Amino acid sequence: MSYFDFNMFSTYHICMNLFDSLENSNKQVPLAELLRPKTLEEYLGQNQIVGANAAFMNLLRSGRLFSCIFWGPPGCGKTTLARLIASNTNSEFIEISAVNSGIKDIKDCVEKARENLRYNKKTILFIDEIHRYSKTQQDALLPYLENGTLYLIGSTTENPSFQVVPALISRVQVLMLQPIDEDNMYSIVQKGFTYLSEKHGPIVLKQQVIDFIVKYSGGDARLALNLVENSYFAADYKDNKRTLSIEILESLAQEKTIKYSRQEHYDMASAFQKSMRGSDKNAAIYWMAKMIAGGEDPRFIARRMIVCAAEDVGLADPNAFNIATNAYKAVELLGLPEGRIPLALAVAYICDAPKSNKAICAIDSALSDIMSGLDYPPPMHLRDAHYKDAQKYGFGKGYVYTHSNPDYKQQFMPDELVDKKYFN
Repeated sequence: MSYFDFNMFSTYHICMNLFDSLENSNKQVPLAELLRPKTLEEYLGQNQIVGANAAFMNLLRSGRLFSCIFWGPPGCGKTTLARLIASNTNSEFIEISAVNSGIKDIKDCVEKARENLRYNKKTILFIDEIHRYSKTQQDALLPYLENGTLYLIGSTTENPSFQVVPALISRVQVLMLQPIDEDNMYSIVQKGFTYLSEKHGPIVLKQQVIDFIVKYSGGDARLALNLVENSYFAADYKDNKRTLSIEILESLAQEKTIKYSRQEHYDMASAFQKSMRGSDKNAAIYWMAKMIAGGEDPRFIARRMIVCAAEDVGLADPNAFNIATNAYKAVELLGLPEGRIPLALAVAYICDAPKSNKAICAIDSALSDIMSGLDYPPPMHLRDAHYKDAQKYGFGKGYVYTHSNPDYKQQFMPDELVDKKYFN
């Protein structure tokens, strides 16, 4: 390389380092990132995973790594826990997002992992939002998990059973994380205000401010700390002291967005129908409100009520079926928000109605018999006799028209099931 070329090369790298330095110095790092736990001792929540006697912690202490997928709501600590695993096992941590990466990025990570193995170093590949990968992209990970080239930690807000291919599920441990509980959320919010007070000056706030943030966050630490940060700098500033009122906080807090993923769709519908079956109209109306607030199609809600009226109320009050069906028609005519009213009326009626599952038990028992081999044709006298050659075959012979002779006892079951009872 010539003297001139060397200078060009050096100048280029000096400029790039300067630009990187300027970029980093001009970043406004969010409070949630600044307060991200650096050790497992600082990590709050998820005691079922990081508790003293948890199996997961015993594995970490043994130095054994394993591939896993963290499934949980936003802000519950999935990324933080993945980073802490890497630091506690002296592994290289490579983080990518399924939103903007693909098979080429996976191959680059594999090459880095192979290089690390030459120096006796393990590699953890963390894939955020792994459910967004296509089947082909997920399949690309399989051989490297199989032969131990790297360890995968995926994070997802969606149920892996629906969003991750079975071949990958069979190679990882799925760990379900919960929203952060209120006790730990209080600690996180207090920590946020303490940090900001030490850096930027004291703030006066009442307990109701803390309570509001904890309730508003719904177990999402990131959401809570974002509100802590914004409210701190939006507080009234006078005499070198900030005062945060509940009014300022409420003006900053946007209308709450209800978390409602595909899994919640099924979970809410299940809770809704089971509450109606159990005659708890307070619980049923709550789960229905959650579905409406989450943007569920009201016709789906009405269909669940029709099913419950038929399956669970059934013969005990056949009118429940009519009311549920009419609620569906009303929702189609009215839409929301007015449609919530006939839905609520129908829910109350179905919950208060007596319950009987005889109809569903009868049809399921009959279907089970048929599928298990009790599959017989109708007796000759019950067969269709409305065509020219039917009598020649003996179809309909001996049938007695019930309206003409209502007291006449005739057999309607196949000979093989003549004493079978489906309605007991």
